[in-house]
Amino acid sequence: MNLLKSLSFSFCVLVITACSQKEDSIIITIKNTLNLERSFETIVLSKDFLKMDDLSGIGIRDIKSGDIQITQIVDNNDDGVADDILFQPRLSPNSEKEFKVFSIGEQEKITATDYCYSRFVPERTDDYAWENDKVAFRVFGPAAQKMVEDSVPGGTLTSGIDAWLKKVEYPIINTWYKKELETEGSYHEDTGEGLDNFHVGISRGVGGSAVKVDSMYYYSKNFTEWKTITTGPIRTSFYLKYADWNASGKLIKESKIISLDRGHHLSKFKISIEGTEHISAGLTLHEKDGKVFENSHNGWISYWQPHGKSELGTAIIAHKYTFSGFENYNVEAKDLSHAYAHLKVQHNTVTYYAGFGWKESGHFKNSEDWEQYLNDFALSINSPLEVSVK
Repeated sequence: MNLLKSLSFSFCVLVITACSQKEDSIIITIKNTLNLERSFETIVLSKDFLKMDDLSGIGIRDIKSGDIQITQIVDNNDDGVADDILFQPRLSPNSEKEFKVFSIGEQEKITATDYCYSRFVPERTDDYAWENDKVAFRVFGPAAQKMVEDSVPGGTLTSGIDAWLKKVEYPIINTWYKKELETEGSYHEDTGEGLDNFHVGISRGVGGSAVKVDSMYYYSKNFTEWKTITTGPIRTSFYLKYADWNASGKLIKESKIISLDRGHHLSKFKISIEGTEHISAGLTLHEKDGKVFENSHNGWISYWQPHGKSELGTAIIAHKYTFSGFENYNVEAKDLSHAYAHLKVQHNTVTYYAGFGWKESGHFKNSEDWEQYLNDFALSINSPLEVSVK
């Protein structure tokens, strides 16, 4: 009888040990092949990659330091099941780190600020706005378009990307809209957090898409549908759809998923498009008193300009195999002069990054700082962190 109990106990220990070893076997190795520190690059681990059915109860720990990482789970298809877990490891130049995937209890979870936020804004016609700890943007919906078409004051007709110049880390979208709509104040005035003084008009703003036919550029009107995918401490992402539009006889079908990660000045635009093999993403030149810079080798264009009492840099970056050239398109008509990045469409998709750096925020002292940021960003997207699991 005692022998039977002993054998039973031994079997339980073996099962527990085996389970523990199975969990311990999920080790993620992240390798940085660049001579560049990497600190705000998001690693996406899917449930398929990890061979796990449920990501909601897991954590990620730096094996060497023992530090639990800030994570965010994402349900991409809105089926109630998390598809990905995100985290942002810090790696020294030319280095690698190992991380353990483990079951995490509530007492071990790290409380993190949801820096990356976005939402539909019905109280201000029908904007969609998004932000992180560095920058903020917005686009405009069908109600704003209809107001313009019906000659109702206050509307906006554009698929360009508006920039909100914030200079604080914490979220400002809700407080700025409340200030504009419910108080005597305005988000057009800087009271310490920044302001909206970026003019979009009918331009492409900061990275709006267009199709060039012969010597003319064509583009969609306002978005017609939206869906928030995720918000959190690491990433916000959302979906926009546009009504079919005409580019000199070409029927264009377009939708996009836009995402913005913590620590980034550039949003990621993943465009799904039919009817063309090339698109162009544009940066408005405003008063044309700035300077256009380009680096075709690294796949970016930038416009550095005086802006109010400060200076502002805008940019578009794409993978070097996507970037196919640029044009400084200068015309007399208001809001139609742009620096355009020409981009290849492959299998009806194209991906690029667009955003800005505002000198007043303290992140960049001059255009040289901004260009260095763009070159480092371009290096990172062309040589992403290498991820392996064992």
